[in-house]
Amino acid sequence: MKKYEQDGVLTLDDLVLPSDKQLKKGVALIECIQEIPCNPCVDACPFGAISMKDINAPPIVDYDKCTACCQCVGICPGLAIFVIKVVDDKVLITLPYEFYPFPNVGDSVQALNRKGDAIGVAVVRKIRKRDKTMIITIESGKNLAMDIRNIREKK
Repeated sequence: MKKYEQDGVLTLDDLVLPSDKQLKKGVALIECIQEIPCNPCVDACPFGAISMKDINAPPIVDYDKCTACCQCVGICPGLAIFVIKVVDDKVLITLPYEFYPFPNVGDSVQALNRKGDAIGVAVVRKIRKRDKTMIITIESGKNLAMDIRNIREKK
């Protein structure tokens, strides 16, 4: 039994990770391991970078085809897609956000890991709405690129 089956928290060992070169151009990272009939991310990708073996298989990103357009981020019902782009010593992470109140561009927020623990600080750089899901891009330190998966107001 895998650890996430016990505690519900994925680790980097559970994921197929992009290379450093791919992270510098920006790519979608899908943290979906559910074997359920779901494929809106496949249909949302205008570049054919997301595929599935069959309708019940977890989605796979072809990092070489992905352009980091973010079309898949807000469409995922499981809020399991993030776009990550490393720029020098910073990282831009685009994530789905469905909590109130919404932050504003320029706000400093707490960066949270997969468990919901505060692991650092991030600055909100961009906000856009897709249906009911806000798509928020934050900037933080490059060292947190593979750990930040949500945000909350600073306390």
